[in-house]
Amino acid sequence: MSSTKITIHDLPKENLFTGGHTACPGCGAAILVRNAMKVFGKNTVIYTPANCLLVFGGTYPNISWKVPYHHVAFENTAVCSAGIKRALKASGKDDALVVGFAGDGGTADIGMQALSGAAERNEDILYIMYDNEAYMNTGIQRSGSTPYGAWTTTTPAGKVIKGKERFKKDVPQIMIAHNVPYVATASIAYPTDLLTKLEKAKNMKGFRYLQVYSTCPTGWRVPPEKTVEVAKKAVETGMWTLYEYENGKMTINVKPKLDENGNLAVPVRDYLKMQGRFRHMTDAQIETLQKWVNEKWKRDLALEKALQ
Repeated sequence: MSSTKITIHDLPKENLFTGGHTACPGCGAAILVRNAMKVFGKNTVIYTPANCLLVFGGTYPNISWKVPYHHVAFENTAVCSAGIKRALKASGKDDALVVGFAGDGGTADIGMQALSGAAERNEDILYIMYDNEAYMNTGIQRSGSTPYGAWTTTTPAGKVIKGKERFKKDVPQIMIAHNVPYVATASIAYPTDLLTKLEKAKNMKGFRYLQVYSTCPTGWRVPPEKTVEVAKKAVETGMWTLYEYENGKMTINVKPKLDENGNLAVPVRDYLKMQGRFRHMTDAQIETLQKWVNEKWKRDLALEKALQ
């Protein structure tokens, strides 16, 4: 899976997603989209469903996009993107890149049916989920991508139930199970890895899926200046694994430090204590989450070994 490394310094100066938008300070989605559009270039068509990006990047009568931009409904990202690509191809413009940017709610939950269908048909689109782990646009409600123990407005921390009781849905693995050409995870805290994957996905054909860890300071109760630090800690603790699956082969791109016993060296507690959404968690809950992270990491390693 070798690929030319792309750095921030390799990007053009022009912003195709302009400044002046109304994203919250420290918004991971805004960081992602601004840099992704520099990779994609002007021959790109964008679709977004209902999400924060729709609001802060396209509130009528203002818009931050300098490329063609579409919005229809919450659940329609994959099918609308596929329809746009087919229409462009029929018009002799098959060289245009069609990208759907959706949040975790519009992907892991509401948009899953359309996503699965587009993947199964191997539609020639690039689908990017910016994963801020809740329905942030509508008031910080839990999604399938919300991690265990997290406070949201629909998983409050009370005397009996303390935050979300279910574990995070593994959408990238669901996409791998569709046997699509390319699936990758990325993070705003690792820009070279992120930009290189975006460049690779841009130049491929068929269905491509990227899930990008995108800090939400507002919903996670994190100071805006800690956006990148929190995202980096997620990888260091094993809460987020950076990998790519390309034509049947899988590679973990960044491997966290391990102790002498082969376990993750940085405890998940170090990640949790940086965020207000986890401040209520008990020692027992943290132990439960640590066990889940350890098991997830072992599964990731085993899958990488199996898909070589």
